Amino acid sequence: MSVHIAAKKGEIAKTVLQPGDPLRAKYIADNFLNEVRLVSKTRNIYYFTGLYKGKEISVGASGMGAPSIGIYSYELYTEYDVDTIIRIGTCGGYTSELNLFDVLNVENAASESTYAKFAWGIEDEIIENQGNVFGVINETAAKLSQAVKSTNIHTSDIFYRSTPGTPAIAEKYNCTAVEMEAFALFANAKHLGKNAATLLTVSDIIPTQEQISADQREQALTPMIELALETALHL
Repeated sequence: MSVHIAAKKGEIAKTVLQPGDPLRAKYIADNFLNEVRLVSKTRNIYYFTGLYKGKEISVGASGMGAPSIGIYSYELYTEYDVDTIIRIGTCGGYTSELNLFDVLNVENAASESTYAKFAWGIEDEIIENQGNVFGVINETAAKLSQAVKSTNIHTSDIFYRSTPGTPAIAEKYNCTAVEMEAFALFANAKHLGKNAATLLTVSDIIPTQEQISADQREQALTPMIELALETALHL
């Protein structure tokens, strides 16, 4: 049992899928895993462990933002001996070259966040995915004939801002989309020598203000969820 996760040692699998939303974690457990056990519900941040095609996999929420995923991913890696975390989430597209429902495999996450600097002394403002998971995702997508775009993304601490347009750091590193967690996840994995990847579904296009409706989200995220689960079989 860690400070924020109530699971006992051995109750969390070596590979964890990590959405931001606790209810999305429950949805994945209910609809994609067999022999599911709820292993933690501290602060209503649910963690489940079950079987996917015979392999033990855990799914649990990260919450929103770098500080939150920083806590949960660190405890998973250090207290529960997790080897690999695949973040699965949504993002906003900075460019109309992206389409709603596109699935992105994050190559690098750039950020103005001070998380990596003050947590681990990592001065870089861009951090790459860690380990071999990024490549396994692309290989698995090819086998499934599923379209996936490898790209750089911007991890922002800010959801609402007074200045419109694409932030300077996103332009500097050619980031096509924005979310709020990958940079901190990659920083933790880099510091600890663990594996980390991020899969994102484009839920809105910022320049055109297109967005996925609430009713579409469940169906829209299924390809990303299935890709993450199929990838986990090869880790």
